[in-house]
Amino acid sequence: MIKAVIFDFDGLIIDTETIWYEAFKEALIQFEVDLTIEQFALVIGTDDAVLDKYILDNIKESSTISEIKELASKLFNEMIGQPKLRDGVEEYLITAKEVGLKIGLASSSKREWVEKYLTQLHILHYFEVIKTRNDVTTVKPDPELYLQAIKALDVKPDEAIAFEDSLNGLKAARGAGLKCVIFPNPVTTNLAFEDHSMRLSSMAERPLTYILKELNGK
Repeated sequence: MIKAVIFDFDGLIIDTETIWYEAFKEALIQFEVDLTIEQFALVIGTDDAVLDKYILDNIKESSTISEIKELASKLFNEMIGQPKLRDGVEEYLITAKEVGLKIGLASSSKREWVEKYLTQLHILHYFEVIKTRNDVTTVKPDPELYLQAIKALDVKPDEAIAFEDSLNGLKAARGAGLKCVIFPNPVTTNLAFEDHSMRLSSMAERPLTYILKELNGK
C-alpha cells in the first residue's frame, strides 16, 4: 500500500536543468568549449564532478572552474526570471494531501537552494520531510537521500513512490527500494531510463490517482 510520495526538486518541480544547461553552454562558448546536452545530462541529479572534469579537459585558457561557474550562475539568474512549477506539480501535491499521503523531497542540491524556490513558489508547506545534500555524505545516485527520507517519513521502501527526472535520481530511488516514476525534462528526455515503474511526459499527462491505482500492490 502506497503511503508516501517523494519528489526530486531540480528539473522535476521546476525545470532549472534546462536553464542551467543554456547558462553553462553560453558561458563555455566564451572559452571555446562546446557543451552538448548529452554531456550535461550526465550530471543531472548528482554533484558537479563529471561536469568539472569535462570543463578542465577542454578549456583552452587558464580559467578556473570557479570563474566559469560564476559566469554561468550570473547567466542563470538572468535567464530564470520568475520561476514557475512544471505542469501538474501542484495538482499532485494537492491530491497527495487529499488522499492522506505523506509528502517528502529528496534533492542532491543544497537545502538553501531548494527551500528558497519552494518558498517563492508557495509550496513549501506541502512537504513534511526535506532531505538535501546537507543531510548526507553522498548524493544521488547513491540511495542515501531516499533512505533518509523514508526513515523520516516512517514508511517502508515499498510504501513510497519517488518522482524523478534524471537517471541518477532513478538509480538512487531504485537502490533504496522505492518505486520510481520518471518525468523527464528537455535535458534528460533522451537518457536511457530503465527499471522504472512508469514514465510520463509530465504530471499533467496523468493524475496522481492514476499512478496510485496502477502501482498500489505492485
